[in-house]
Amino acid sequence: MSERLYYSDSFLTSFSARVADIRELSRTEGQSVWQVALDRTAFYPTSGGQPHDMGILTATSRSGAALEIPVVAVEEDEQGEIWHHSLKPLLAGTEIQGQVDWTRRFDHMQQHSGQHLLSAIFVRELHAPTVSFHLGETSSTIDLAVDALAHHSIERVERVANELIGEDRAMTVRNVDRVAAHALLAAGELRKLPERAGAIRLIEIADCDLNACGGTHVRSTGQIGSLLIRGVERVRQGVRVEFVCGLRAVTTARQDYSALSRSASLLSMPRTDVPSGVERLVAEAKASAKELHKLREELATYHAIRLAVEEQIIDRLRLVRRTFADRDVEYVKLLASRLVASVPQTVALLVSAQQEPALVVLARSGDLDFHAGNLMREALAALGLRGGGSPDLAQGQVPHDQTATLLDRLAAAVTDRVHATAVNG
Repeated sequence: MSERLYYSDSFLTSFSARVADIRELSRTEGQSVWQVALDRTAFYPTSGGQPHDMGILTATSRSGAALEIPVVAVEEDEQGEIWHHSLKPLLAGTEIQGQVDWTRRFDHMQQHSGQHLLSAIFVRELHAPTVSFHLGETSSTIDLAVDALAHHSIERVERVANELIGEDRAMTVRNVDRVAAHALLAAGELRKLPERAGAIRLIEIADCDLNACGGTHVRSTGQIGSLLIRGVERVRQGVRVEFVCGLRAVTTARQDYSALSRSASLLSMPRTDVPSGVERLVAEAKASAKELHKLREELATYHAIRLAVEEQIIDRLRLVRRTFADRDVEYVKLLASRLVASVPQTVALLVSAQQEPALVVLARSGDLDFHAGNLMREALAALGLRGGGSPDLAQGQVPHDQTATLLDRLAAAVTDRVHATAVNG
């Protein structure tokens, strides 16, 4: 198995090694992805909620030319071997120089160490244990086994975390055997113990936390830089806390400040007044939406009356057939309902052609005896389409170039049903 150099030194980014094994992982359109195992490595594999490192493997050819191979992923298999994913192969036995992407590594160190600190404070201050951790590309999360968190409690935890960061407490790594680890767990000094054989690697924050972990970490809390809690939400197993540390916290704060400044500029008010300004706009929008809904209903009522006047009853049926290129779906359905409710012996065949496909609505007045949903379903099926509805109102989507055909089929079906009912009656 590969010697894991990051276990003893998370700050190690350059190392020498030998290729121990290589295998082809996949091949797509002539491009292979290779897995390379080294006899020793400083590359951290995806594990324990922390993503993998990236970087470069450099080999020297017989001609003396340097061959640089990007490491795009690193993973550990079930047997504990570490595989470095690359797009170029290397021969077993090849001597290489490895270079870990330090910017990515240090970012992960800040976030992971920040998670240890944050989890320890949640346990100490609120008796809220962490049940899972995820380090994402832009933010990280921990899931806590609690039902809820008060806002003032979150602020207190964040303040305490940053105070301990400012104290620059030492973070140390040590290895103990399982007997000693179990003793620490029984004494309450260790929060949890992984189910694995062999020595246990412990990460300790001085006078704050002791936790078993195989990840990469900073040397002191001061190197975490800062910690910002971004949000809290309910999840199935408790409460999820989103946070960022170090340069991520600075970047996030700058983005938030820019967004707030932009909002203040659009609202023509100071940044401190943006929340109240947004509340006012939301209230005004709700009032406007309510007024708009009322006006749409009034318009649909008057529009329905006009349509009823324009079409006369012929053979016991008033058939209103219209296509609207500038009316949305909701208005057309409302208009159809108002039309058949306002006058008897009426069928509405209305189309909203504002979008593609168009929406066709079929509605009937209560004194007519046929099932609108069945007629719509049958007419659409003849065109290879689907739709339906209730006895009183049905709808279906149809391409614009088939709208006229569908309307003709529906009009003929409605006329036949109405006339058949009249004859049988």
